[in-house]
Amino acid sequence: MKVSKARFTLPVLISAQFVIMLDTSVVNVALPTMQRDLDLTSTGVAWVVNAYFLAFGGFLLMSGRAVDLFGSRRMFMAGSTLFAMATLLAGCSPNEAVLVFARFVQGVAAAMISPAALSLVLSEFQGASRAKAMGAWGAASTAGGALGVGAGGAVTGTAGWSWVFFLTIPISVTALVAAPRLFRGQAKQTKNRHFDVKGASAITGSALAAIYSMLSGAEQGWTSPEALGGAGISVGLSVYFILCERKAPDPILPLTLFRSRSVGGGILVGFLGGAVRVSTFVLSALYLQEVLKASPSVAGLAMIPTSVGGFIVSLLLLPRLLRTLGPERTLTVGLVLLAGGHFWLSRVPADIGYAVDVLPGLLVASAGVALSFTPSTMVIASGLAPEQGGLASGLATASSQIGAAIGVAVFTAVMSVGRNDSVEIGFQYAFVSSGTVATAAALIALFFLRSSTLHREPQTLQAEASKSDAKPVGRP
Repeated sequence: MKVSKARFTLPVLISAQFVIMLDTSVVNVALPTMQRDLDLTSTGVAWVVNAYFLAFGGFLLMSGRAVDLFGSRRMFMAGSTLFAMATLLAGCSPNEAVLVFARFVQGVAAAMISPAALSLVLSEFQGASRAKAMGAWGAASTAGGALGVGAGGAVTGTAGWSWVFFLTIPISVTALVAAPRLFRGQAKQTKNRHFDVKGASAITGSALAAIYSMLSGAEQGWTSPEALGGAGISVGLSVYFILCERKAPDPILPLTLFRSRSVGGGILVGFLGGAVRVSTFVLSALYLQEVLKASPSVAGLAMIPTSVGGFIVSLLLLPRLLRTLGPERTLTVGLVLLAGGHFWLSRVPADIGYAVDVLPGLLVASAGVALSFTPSTMVIASGLAPEQGGLASGLATASSQIGAAIGVAVFTAVMSVGRNDSVEIGFQYAFVSSGTVATAAALIALFFLRSSTLHREPQTLQAEASKSDAKPVGRP
């Protein structure tokens, strides 16, 4: 790759990831204005946020596999086109139905872009440059999620809620135009290979049903027909998926991959870490408004240090730790910091102040987010062959996003239990619970993800998987 081209390749990729993560949180502060202007119902307000999470998390595995079969550049361009169109539709939405539909399509497009962009990062950058590239990727992800809270309030207050969407369209269009010039074209890999339609449909449906169940449980109760029905469908489709994968000639997700500690353990740690990472921003934004009685705009400003801190840690500290400690130890450090930040926020002093009781915890937690997000992807990728970069990024992002949806639902439910005593106690329960989950994830990363396994060549793992695949179906 020429130096002049490399100079622009990474900014284009991380800008796409930045917009994807921005859209996970940018609408939160704008929701009251949207509700007033579009006469949204309470259910509609919830699904403006949830539709994006549902589609993003649900379609990631299918998209990751499609990246490996059809090429990362093609998927990146298709996703960028769809994302720009859906964003324009969201900003022009005349009513609740159109807005929720546009958010769902945005989520589908994000599920196409994220694994394609990460696969391009893994293929375009090698050695020391990969650590720097992954640090920039993590910085974009962290900054996007954190900055969305502040940006949403500022943009809504000055230009109106529609511009929360319109402002990101130029970034998507720029990425679409630049992709053919910057990224290498890939030969189609569909020859003599089959797209596992049954497996893809089953795992996507299972993920969608699981996320829907968690979101419905948080809104309508864990014994509601929606929550129980979604959980039942998810379990049923998961069983069907396993049966399909055991017989599929070219499975979307070879089950033998889970024999690798880096893949199986990485997915588990990514799931738990994702539950806590997203909850950091959701719980903190609510904490600032409900406990410190800050207005939405002030709460947005109060979250800016987390964006700046996470960006700096990802850009400057993360690449160094990846080179010196390796991804698994860096992941452990990040999860420990994430737990520490949440335990700090669980304190309930008599006179709560932002500078002493909130800001330190936010900064520590944001550093934990930055140091745990990207390494979890690298851990999973270390157990897969290079040509499976799309599957690796899909697995990593899907585990994190599904964990995020479930984490927000569970920690919010825990918070509601504590509210019976007081609002402060409710948040204390939530932060202690999330800190405990982060601690558990750190322990799993420390004792389960062993360096000897993580540093083995992916080709070795693939060779073992191939030997296992040679056994008759049904045998262990």
